[in-house]
Amino acid sequence: MSTPTAELAAAGVSIWLDDLSRTRISSGNLAELIESRNVVGVTTNPTIFANAITDKNDTSYDAQVTELAASGASAEEAVFAATTQDVGAALDIFRPVWEKSGHVDGRVSIEVSPDLAHDTAGTVAQAKELWAKIDRPNLLVKIPATKAGLPAIAEAIGAGISVNVTLIFSLERYAAVIDAYLTGLETAKAAGIDLSTIESVASFFVSRVDTETDKRLTAIGTDAAEALKSKAGLANARLAYELFEQSFAGDRAKALLDAGANVQRPLWASTGVKDPALPDTLYVTELVAQGVVNTMPEKTLEATFDHGVVTGDTITGGYEEARAVFAGLADVGVDFDDVTQVLEDEGVSKFIDSWHDLLTQVAEALEGQR
Repeated sequence: MSTPTAELAAAGVSIWLDDLSRTRISSGNLAELIESRNVVGVTTNPTIFANAITDKNDTSYDAQVTELAASGASAEEAVFAATTQDVGAALDIFRPVWEKSGHVDGRVSIEVSPDLAHDTAGTVAQAKELWAKIDRPNLLVKIPATKAGLPAIAEAIGAGISVNVTLIFSLERYAAVIDAYLTGLETAKAAGIDLSTIESVASFFVSRVDTETDKRLTAIGTDAAEALKSKAGLANARLAYELFEQSFAGDRAKALLDAGANVQRPLWASTGVKDPALPDTLYVTELVAQGVVNTMPEKTLEATFDHGVVTGDTITGGYEEARAVFAGLADVGVDFDDVTQVLEDEGVSKFIDSWHDLLTQVAEALEGQR
């Protein structure tokens, strides 16, 4: 019997889970989601690891924390050890998926420290450290699409590191991300690196766009503003897919693809619905097209499996409607450039806060064992 997640996969969407913990790995739950929910990858971030490692009901990290405390490890060293172990174990579980998909899926992402979001050299150094430490070909290192992140993305790709570019909100920044990817591929090609071994996704955030835009539309309060609510996120993502199509059909990209390179797939992130009035599968079923990734919180994954209605491509026929949404936003006075800048700043800040919360709690756990 076909399921909505199977139909989604058949429509060209790679389903990734936006969550990871040691218990999820050791209990067999992750393997079960691969089997029953068509999950072919995992994304992580500091908030996810903070929730996993500091969960009072999860004892799976206790032995390692005791061992690390005895060795005199710092909080950062302990977090590095725990997270790289989890990601390595998940990558091993996904290895058959990686092989079966022709090395496209079966991917697990780990993020560089959020403290490095505005530090190009530091980001590159840690990307290389994570790549070497975990040492699995199906790894993706997450680097944020900040202005300092762009040259780091190019340098990491140029060194043969597969990258998940995260925290993309605007089309302008997305274009710069694609340019950084192509620049990195050109560097890798000149260095004699096999381009087919480099994979990348560009994580375009969706629901957060609606949250911030709708807040501004509510403040404006006109009928025209109200009519635009909950439309910006989908419109933004659809125009991102159009940009993806155009960019990888260009001469520069085609020359690299002909040399064995892979396209940098668009990834829809932040796909859990924030507004309870909206359908809980909105940012899944309305963003279907060939060659995209949708990384979902477990709640959204289960909702999609239970009652998602997959009707085929819901992106490429909507470009003009998406442009009309942005024209409408401008007409009512929403500064979308400011929306995306606020979202980037908030995104970086939230990850930094989660990272420091994690370090504080791990430091306390280490101290408790000494």
